[in-house]
Amino acid sequence: MTTAYTKLSNEELDQAISKLEAQVSEFKAQNLTLNMTRGNPCTAQTDLSRPMLDAITSGSDMVDDGVIVNNYGAPFGLPSARKMAAEYLDVDPEHVIVVGSSSLNLMYDLVANAWAHGIAGNKPWSLQGNVKFLCPSPGYDRHFKVTASFGIENIPIAMGPDGPDMAQVKELVEGDPAVKGIWCVPKYSNPTGVVYSDEVVRTFAALKPAAPDFRIFWDNAYNVHTFRGEGAALLNIFDALTDAGVTDRVYEFGSTSKITFPGSGMGFVAASTADMAEIQKAFSVMRVSPEKISQLAHVKFLKNMDGIKAHMKKHAEIVRPHFDLVEQKLSEGLTALGCATWSHPDGGYFVSFDGPDNSAAAIVELCGEMGVKLTPAGSTWPYGKDPHDSNIRIAPTFPSIEDLGKALDVFVVAVKLVTARLERDSRA
Repeated sequence: MTTAYTKLSNEELDQAISKLEAQVSEFKAQNLTLNMTRGNPCTAQTDLSRPMLDAITSGSDMVDDGVIVNNYGAPFGLPSARKMAAEYLDVDPEHVIVVGSSSLNLMYDLVANAWAHGIAGNKPWSLQGNVKFLCPSPGYDRHFKVTASFGIENIPIAMGPDGPDMAQVKELVEGDPAVKGIWCVPKYSNPTGVVYSDEVVRTFAALKPAAPDFRIFWDNAYNVHTFRGEGAALLNIFDALTDAGVTDRVYEFGSTSKITFPGSGMGFVAASTADMAEIQKAFSVMRVSPEKISQLAHVKFLKNMDGIKAHMKKHAEIVRPHFDLVEQKLSEGLTALGCATWSHPDGGYFVSFDGPDNSAAAIVELCGEMGVKLTPAGSTWPYGKDPHDSNIRIAPTFPSIEDLGKALDVFVVAVKLVTARLERDSRA
């Protein structure tokens, strides 16, 4: 990577490094303790949902469309909750179930079920030898950890501006029966902010997998998490499947974790008729009944998809300044140096940053020394192994604007110093 530092003489480069090292010392003297490790909502965002705590009282009617809420029953979710989740995913209510508070938990459960019992009458994955999963990278570290925990081989897939490299996906899915699935965050991907194009979605739908038990894990986590404009359009994967004449192929997930209260929301999954019947059979063994009181509170508070969208506009007003500040600080501090690129998302929770090769781990370590914690370098790749050691996930939502500004100032200095040192080392 050609940067402004490559144009400096050795003497000028040493002077620049000395100035940056002095700035690092100044930051260390401030004893900062700032955290940008995870994509957590800030307090102002979670406060938006406090009225939901008043939606149910001791006098509330505990019946939902004939279903008793405060007892066992409705193992696949309250009717009203399934209806709202179906609106969120744009599917029919009978094709979605609402259980638990975590979509990641549902993903784990479905991988575990495939591992132990198999999919669609096929042998359990655990009895099929080497099992592989495709991982668009940079991507979501927790996805990769789920499959890795079963000993499934995670294979990185390059990410482009409109989604995964579908030529690579097609070659592996259609040519290798050991490939059983792929992780996808199709809208405002973690961490790149990419929205899958219609062509990418249609290519997914038209795949002819070598494995009859191949499934796409379609994690639509950020479907409504737009903070700029009206939001990007994402082609409905189930409509694309219908057009392609395909049925049993996709598990689509969603939750209210970053809509209301993280860890205390609703998790849900949608699938075809046959896949849903299999999911319900598996889940009926795992669970007697979901936690329905929280589901009722969510429906009373959010009501429907229009209510969700109105609620998310309030989130957008809080989140947008955080992302604007990231863009401002990185542009002002790094554009002229030409040493880095970063994403410019309109939704989601992250900015994906790429510095020079062999820089990310050093940048993260140096930021830590100055009191700013970042997601570990490499986390956006399977097994934490970024082949270029260049990608860093920036999570700007949780810190206050003041703290975020300080953290970004630290980050910019760290990027500059690491880049300058790399240039100096290349001349040795």
